[in-house]
Amino acid sequence: MVGLSGAMAPGPVLTVTISETLKRGFKAGPLIVLGHAILEILLLTLIAAGLGPFFQHPVVSMVFLSAGGAVLLWMGGKIIITNKQTTEDALHAKGADSPYGPVWAGIVLSLTNPYWIIWWVTVGMGFVTQSLQFGIIGLLSFYLGHILADLAWYSLVSFSVSAGRRLCPPAVYRGVFIVCGIALVCLGTLFLVKAF
Repeated sequence: MVGLSGAMAPGPVLTVTISETLKRGFKAGPLIVLGHAILEILLLTLIAAGLGPFFQHPVVSMVFLSAGGAVLLWMGGKIIITNKQTTEDALHAKGADSPYGPVWAGIVLSLTNPYWIIWWVTVGMGFVTQSLQFGIIGLLSFYLGHILADLAWYSLVSFSVSAGRRLCPPAVYRGVFIVCGIALVCLGTLFLVKAF
C-alpha cells in the first residue's frame, strides 16, 4: 500500500509513461519501471550501507533539484517542440525500435527527481531500518513489494493508454503530448524555483 501511494502520485514518471506509451505501446510502462527499479536497488543499497544522511544534506538537495529541473525542462520542451513528428511516428508505429529509451527514462527520471530521493531518505529509510531487522530477506521483501506496486500501477497506466490510443484521432494525440510536455516544463520550473 505504501508502494502504491508513491507510485500513484502524479509526477514526471507518470507523464513520461503516458508519452512513451503513445509512441511505443504497452511495453513502455514496464520498461520505465525496470529503469526505475535498477536505480532504486542501487539507492536502497547505499541507504542500507549508511549513506542516507548524505542525501539529506541541503547542498545535495539543491544539486538534485537543479539537475532535476533542468532535465525536466529539456524533456518537456522536446516533447512540445517535436509534437507533430512524435504524433506521426506514434500513429505509424515508428520510433519504437529500441527498448533502452524507456529504461533510460526510468533511470534518469528517478535520479533527477529530488522528491524521489527525499522519500527514500525519510519514509524509505524507516522501512529499510525495519526490514533489516529480518536480515536480507526482510530487505528483499520490502524492495520487491515496493517495485511490484510500481510495476502494477505503471503497467495499468500503459495498458489503458495503449488500448485507448487506437480510438484517438491525431488531434487528441497531439493534445496529450502537449499536456505531458507542459506538465514536465511546470515540474522542472518548480524544481528550479525550490533549488534557488
